Amino acid sequence: MSATVFDSRRCELGEGPLWHPLRGQLFWFDIMGRKLLSRQGETPLEWRFDEYHSAAGWVDQDTLLLASETALWRFGIETGTRDKLVELEADNPVTRSNDGRADPQGGFWIGTMGKSAEPGAGAIYRYADGEIRPLWTGLTIPNAICFAPDGRTAYFADTPTQRIMRVALDAKGWPAETPEAFVDLAPEGLFPDGAVVDADGGLWNAQWGAARVARYAPDGRFDRAIEVGGLHSSCPAFGGSDLTTLYVTTALEALEAPDAAQGKLYQAPAGIAGQREHQVVL
Repeated sequence: MSATVFDSRRCELGEGPLWHPLRGQLFWFDIMGRKLLSRQGETPLEWRFDEYHSAAGWVDQDTLLLASETALWRFGIETGTRDKLVELEADNPVTRSNDGRADPQGGFWIGTMGKSAEPGAGAIYRYADGEIRPLWTGLTIPNAICFAPDGRTAYFADTPTQRIMRVALDAKGWPAETPEAFVDLAPEGLFPDGAVVDADGGLWNAQWGAARVARYAPDGRFDRAIEVGGLHSSCPAFGGSDLTTLYVTTALEALEAPDAAQGKLYQAPAGIAGQREHQVVL
């Protein structure tokens, strides 16, 4: 299967697509451009910030949680205003936020990384009950944060390791065991970027440099792939009225002579329904 262009605005580093289930609206980021993007019908929308933003969750009809390089924010979609919820490595100028997603229990997981991908500078945190706690530190490029439909399994990756990890969660959504390898992509020379889990428990992983999103069954077996025009596919999201459309961000970053297909947002029929994105509980 292959994808078509959904939005032709080119992002240096497209990331963090989120389908808001109450609004029926897709949001995504250009991290390096310091922008949040969206569409209402054929009308393109854009919000600009003074720092890097990378990921979002939905709070209610008119509110998003946004992750930036210094904090998590409550963001008014209609007003464009931000209110700080909690600081995120605000005293560390080396790092910024990266991949993130709401979990089934209403928490929000967010990764950080060095702005120049400094080895070991990153971490993964969970925000819940008004506070943020580190889950894993010493990571380089945390990615692929997503959750199984049963609410008791989380996935994540540290991209340079070329492995997607799996970890059991307790009833409140906190890691309950030591993470274990779910898929090892090293033999194929692939690098895991953002990921999302469908309603059947299959994990869809965007693979940086491979121009595709690959689906892995719940037991880790490769199932299928959707090709996208952007070489650096960065993160997928399910959306549309029946959640069967897969949206995929891509990036211009690290390409010497990017052609017109790079950095755009793509869409494709997935053939499987996704999960409705979980609501962040503040």
